[in-house]
Amino acid sequence: MSTKRKRQTYSREYKIEAVRLSHEGTRPVTAVAADLGISRDQLYQWRREFSQTGTAAFPGNGKVSSADEELHRLRRDLKRVSEERDFLKKAAAFFAKESR
Repeated sequence: MSTKRKRQTYSREYKIEAVRLSHEGTRPVTAVAADLGISRDQLYQWRREFSQTGTAAFPGNGKVSSADEELHRLRRDLKRVSEERDFLKKAAAFFAKESR
C-alpha cells in the first residue's frame, strides 16, 4: 500500500536563495541541492526559470503577473465587444428589412 506524499512547496525567497547559492560556483550544484534537501533536477529547473524570467520568476500560488492579467482582461474585452458588434449588425439588418 502506497501513501501519498504531500507535495512540498517552497517560497519565492527560498527558491531565489537556492538559485543564488548554486550560482556562486564555490560548490557543485549537486552538493547545494543535497544541502537544501531538494533534487538536483529541481534546482536546475529553478535556475532555468530564473534565467528566463528574471525577477518575475516564481510568482507562486497561481498569482498571475500584471502583463498576463492585462492580456486576459484585454481578450475578455475583445470578446465582449465582438459579440456586441455582431448583435448590432444583426439588429441593423433586421430593421433595414422592416423599413422597406
